[in-house]
This record gives sequence, structure tokens and C-alpha cells, in this order.
Amino acid sequence: MNIILIGMPGCGKSTVGVVLAKVMGMHFCDTDIVIQQREGRKLQEIINTDGNDAFLVCEKNALLSLDIDDTVIATGGSAIYSDEAMQYLKKSGKVVYLKVSEEEIERRLADFAARGVAIKDGMTVKDLYNERIPLYEKYADITVKGEGSDIPAVIGKIAEELARI
Repeated sequence: MNIILIGMPGCGKSTVGVVLAKVMGMHFCDTDIVIQQREGRKLQEIINTDGNDAFLVCEKNALLSLDIDDTVIATGGSAIYSDEAMQYLKKSGKVVYLKVSEEEIERRLADFAARGVAIKDGMTVKDLYNERIPLYEKYADITVKGEGSDIPAVIGKIAEELARI
């Protein structure tokens, strides 16, 4: 079984994911790195050169190419735009939504323009947050608050919630 982490850019998926994998004795996969390896470019380069829509196709294809088990998977924040990819991931494990407030995301993403975030022209972080929250909630098997606690506490909450389902 996999543990699939979803949430806004900057919510801590990769950071929590590495430690969670270590604690649980699982492998770790960061899908942003999978995309970069498949495409031979950084995420922001793909977005700048090919546009958001092309990036989302690259992301969907990378997610659908995953054939892994016993792995903590940190997805990109925009993974939830592909229902096909999310249904594929859900078949392999449990989806954990790391929920962080919009204010905290704004603080953490002070320079989101260089982070490879799929955001439409003219959108603010608040707009992006409001657009994505219903999708994160739709796909989540469990939701864990990703702020106000240190990493071990967040991991403890995840493990506790996973044991309940």
C-alpha cells in the first residue's frame, strides 16, 4: 500500500514525505522529480516554455506511469487537476491531504513564481487556494493539519489517522 500526499505547494508534502517514509520503513517518491527526470527540464522551465496545460499533461502522464508499492508519494500541488491520475493513485493506497491555511501558504510561497507552480495568469495565491481546496477535499481519504506542529507531530497524526481506516 502507498501513502499519497496531496496539498497546496508549500504545505510540506516533500518534507513530511521523506521523514514519513523513513519512520514507516517505506520508499519515497517525489512526483515533481519524476516529471523533471522524464522531461529533462525543471518544472518552471516546462511551464514557461510549454504553458500550464502542457505541464498538467506531463504531470498526469508521470503520475499514470508510477508502478510502485510500499511508497510514500509526494505529489505536485496540481496533481488533483487530473481525475484519471488521482483515481489511479487512490487504487494503490490512501490519500492524505496536508491542509495548511491560505495565509500560511502565502507566507511560505513568497516567491512562488520560481517554484514550478501551475497557476493561470492573473491568479493570486488566494485564488489558487480557493480553486484547489475542494479538489483536495474530494480526493482525500484523511485530512491532517500541516501547520502549527513540528514534522514528528504531523507524522504522528498521519499514522494515527491511517490506523483508523
